[in-house]
Amino acid sequence: MSFHAPFDDQGEVISEINMTPLVDVMLVLLIIFMLTVPVLTHSIKLDVPSASAVAEQAKPDTVIISVAADGGLFWNEVSVSESELRQRLAGSAARKPQPVLRLRGDRKTEYDHIIQVMAMMQGAGIEKLGFVTEPLR
Repeated sequence: MSFHAPFDDQGEVISEINMTPLVDVMLVLLIIFMLTVPVLTHSIKLDVPSASAVAEQAKPDTVIISVAADGGLFWNEVSVSESELRQRLAGSAARKPQPVLRLRGDRKTEYDHIIQVMAMMQGAGIEKLGFVTEPLR
């Protein structure tokens, strides 16, 4: 390290890197790290109470109702008529817990067909309905 004035007599800047501030910062960071590590690993022993295990309720089945572009109806990929769909919806509504119903429509399906299926579900007493979509690409 040289202890010259920042400018020589010819007016040129000295292009040496002063390492002292860098070493000072690194030492401060090292000291901070050495002080914080013991605090982070310190633990307190506690006698935590345990909970009794509760029997898990049976998870409901999942049913996917699909509506094709031409208005065709499908119950878990099996073609069904409108009257058969109404019967299956009534049977599903009577079950406890009700199965999870998901409605999937073709991209070219008219909204009228989707609304009719939703009305059938509401009339049957289905409480929860989900819509199946595809994420945008």
